[in-house]
Amino acid sequence: MCGIVGAVAERNVIPILMEGLRRLEYRGYDSAGVACIADGRLERRRRLGKVAELQAALDESPLRGHTGIAHTRWATHGIPSEDNAHPHVSGDHLSIVHNGIIENHEQLRAELEADGYVFDTDTDTEVIVHRIHQHLQQGQDLFDAVRGTVAELEGAYALVVMSQDDPDRLILARCGCPVVIGAGIGENFVASDVAALLPVTRRFIFMEEGDIAEIRPGGIKVLDESGSEIQRPITESELSADAADKGGYRHFMLKEIHEQARAVAQTLEERVAKGKLLEAAFGPAASGVFAKAQAVHIVACGTSYHAGLVASYLVEQICRLPCSVDIASEYRYRDPVVQPNTLFVTISQSGETADTLAALRLAKEAGYLSTLAICNVPESSLVRESELTMLTRAGPEIGVASTKAFTTQLTALGMLVIALGKHHGCDAERERGLVTRLIEIPGLIEETLKLDGAMRALAKRFAEKHHALFLGRGVLYPVAMEGALKLKEISYIHAEAYAAGELKHGPLALVDDDMPVIAVAPNNDLLEKLKSNLMEVRARGGELIVFADPESGMESSEGVTVITMPRHITYFQAPAVYTVPLQLLSYHVAVLKGTDVDQPRNLAKSVTVE
Repeated sequence: MCGIVGAVAERNVIPILMEGLRRLEYRGYDSAGVACIADGRLERRRRLGKVAELQAALDESPLRGHTGIAHTRWATHGIPSEDNAHPHVSGDHLSIVHNGIIENHEQLRAELEADGYVFDTDTDTEVIVHRIHQHLQQGQDLFDAVRGTVAELEGAYALVVMSQDDPDRLILARCGCPVVIGAGIGENFVASDVAALLPVTRRFIFMEEGDIAEIRPGGIKVLDESGSEIQRPITESELSADAADKGGYRHFMLKEIHEQARAVAQTLEERVAKGKLLEAAFGPAASGVFAKAQAVHIVACGTSYHAGLVASYLVEQICRLPCSVDIASEYRYRDPVVQPNTLFVTISQSGETADTLAALRLAKEAGYLSTLAICNVPESSLVRESELTMLTRAGPEIGVASTKAFTTQLTALGMLVIALGKHHGCDAERERGLVTRLIEIPGLIEETLKLDGAMRALAKRFAEKHHALFLGRGVLYPVAMEGALKLKEISYIHAEAYAAGELKHGPLALVDDDMPVIAVAPNNDLLEKLKSNLMEVRARGGELIVFADPESGMESSEGVTVITMPRHITYFQAPAVYTVPLQLLSYHVAVLKGTDVDQPRNLAKSVTVE
């Protein structure tokens, strides 16, 4: 969740660090700070709030240095405050930035306090910098002091260490949290995300679990978990430096909503051809794995979990294979029973979601047939640690509330359903039909985006509301869940989703004329059932907003607003298409309420701690 940037160069690194922090703002944070070696002395600036506050402090009291580290913090241990903001220091010469959680920090703090160390913060991070200082006092080199310290840590961390006594290098370490080295010419960099460094390099070294590294202006040294020096490969990123610009849109979220048709099309490119799915897109071993699969187990968090729920309906209906879906944080602790030949599928936008990564690592020891990652970041830990992969090609998603990541995940899962179906009952004609339906989705999304004006007008009816209810049935029930999540994420309106058939089992008690009820109603086998559920709402005075197929027979009337969707959306296509107007509605409600659309309070884009 937090953001790390570091640099060693022959030029002033402060502008590089600050631009890196700005590019990491999407991750969510509550404070920011920067430190550098300036004229042989360690100097730092920290501020509570946005990176702009830190920049204002630097404008008032500038820093210049050739070696520096910077950080955006999302509070875990200790309240959001300037004192708790990173970088942290020990003495007047050693500084650190850290992502993650140190689980044995209380024990280490007690030991350090007994040795005379005084703590200025409530964070677990300060334990690390004091422990490194303690090792230095025992005569160790900075690199060895960091190695000795991380060997004592329990938990997850990505950390970067800087010392004024050793001013031309940074030491970094990784365990459970992402960190990447950016390779330059006569200068090198480090960050928690490639996006932070794109203005200065496109060449990256991805640190593996347990790696410890040293970067200097003229060189990079990496030691693996065993302590052996190793040459990690340099990867050329395909992302451009302007990939994170708003492109004329008011917010990243709105831009990303409108990018969905292209993102879905890109996800399909080179993977479907002549009415067939190219199974090799999942990896060279995919065909054999899919043929052996007798069950599917999907694990994810948040929006990705909703995508997994959609997939479970499709896997069971089309492939006739049992499919279970777990929230990753629950899977980790429930000791599941693994049926023979079960394919384990993880879904994540970032590929660094801590609970999902932990679930994958547990699954690899639990006897699954194989592991498949559906992810948007090719260099991520989830992708690198899975046997099969399907990259969603959504491009950078900056808005915390996921949009194009969700629809591209649904697209990738649609391809997975077809791939499994080829081995479990789908003939060539059925495959061609399903592939055609996938290829039609970008056009249907483009047509649905024309509802933007209608959603802007509809949003006015939500601006003063405090609660909303979303309803769906079948494969559209998870879409209703996603619609409710979007509304509460960015507008802070309490919203819940229910399977429409559950109305009489409790939610109907909440319905009155002050609670809008939003329903997704494609023209499928459950339409008539859904209509009956909606009439129950209307009979209690509830205001209904229905997204309906033009052939559904539903029309607007008093207390009922029907939004007409594109014609002939199939069961297979409906989740990706019907989610679009719900995204637009949530966006326009949030704009009217004046909330921070791209960086909603208390949330982070990439949840890299448990």
